Amino acid sequence: MKQILFVDCCIRRELSRTKELADAALAVLGTRDDIAVTELCLMDEPLQYFSEGFFAQRERLLAAKELDHPRFRYAHQFAEADAIVIAAPFWDLAFPALLKVYIENVSVEGITFGCNASGCFGICRAQRMLFLTTRGGSYDGAPDEMGARYLEALCGFFGIPRFDCVAADGLDLGLRPVEEILAEAKSKAAALAAAL
Repeated sequence: MKQILFVDCCIRRELSRTKELADAALAVLGTRDDIAVTELCLMDEPLQYFSEGFFAQRERLLAAKELDHPRFRYAHQFAEADAIVIAAPFWDLAFPALLKVYIENVSVEGITFGCNASGCFGICRAQRMLFLTTRGGSYDGAPDEMGARYLEALCGFFGIPRFDCVAADGLDLGLRPVEEILAEAKSKAAALAAAL
């Protein structure tokens, strides 16, 4: 059975347009009996950013090869998933800081990536990552859009060969009805979720 990890960083929860988009993908995933979905709501997790002490503890554990320490549970969960779905709104040209804190906790040498004399290489099981986001402005393909671009680069670093992004773009510009933009994005998200 395929293991799908759904990482929810929809800060406004049920008021979030990104959550509405994610729910369309989750509805499709919920109809399949060949997968198991693990939902990780980052707003409910005791995530820590890398302060001096927290970082030093991490370095000590890695030096001692103690990769089974509880603080690496997010990295193990991420590395063992067959596919990953991330939902986060477009904030400050990228996504909320909470998602970056999560990524810092996931990025662990020996769990999600390895290194040798030739450089770093990914060791995650996942073959696909699907990123779902909503944007008030028009940033599709824009050079200053850093959220999807960062996650796509991270896929390469972690050894995840396919990255897809569905963005409901331009929601606050007033050029098209919001529900029309969201409906198109939901349809794309559902189709990609069906193929995970």
